[in-house]
Amino acid sequence: MTQDTMPMSATPFNELGASAAPEGEVPLSMLMDLSLSVSIELGRTNMAVKDILRLGRGSVIQLERMADEPIDVYVGDRHFAEGEVVILGDHFGVRITRIIATSPSLARQAS
Repeated sequence: MTQDTMPMSATPFNELGASAAPEGEVPLSMLMDLSLSVSIELGRTNMAVKDILRLGRGSVIQLERMADEPIDVYVGDRHFAEGEVVILGDHFGVRITRIIATSPSLARQAS
């Protein structure tokens, strides 16, 4: 049987109801279980390869940030917030001190 003579059958599709989101919009509830990477940046520095190769246990790397400056919190690759390091028992944590508003909708939610 060639493609021209193959019998065609109609596939029934259900009509979209009123609960369907308008084109281009996703309901916020669909995003709640989405997992994103969160990165905390204490600081940065530049080092020569020869200096990196000399690093060992107990080495200290000086960062280009002062101790009292806020740390940066990234969600994905976006600068999302600033915070401060806290100690929770034997673990480090971050207390969020400021949300970085990158869009007007985030600015409304943060205030």
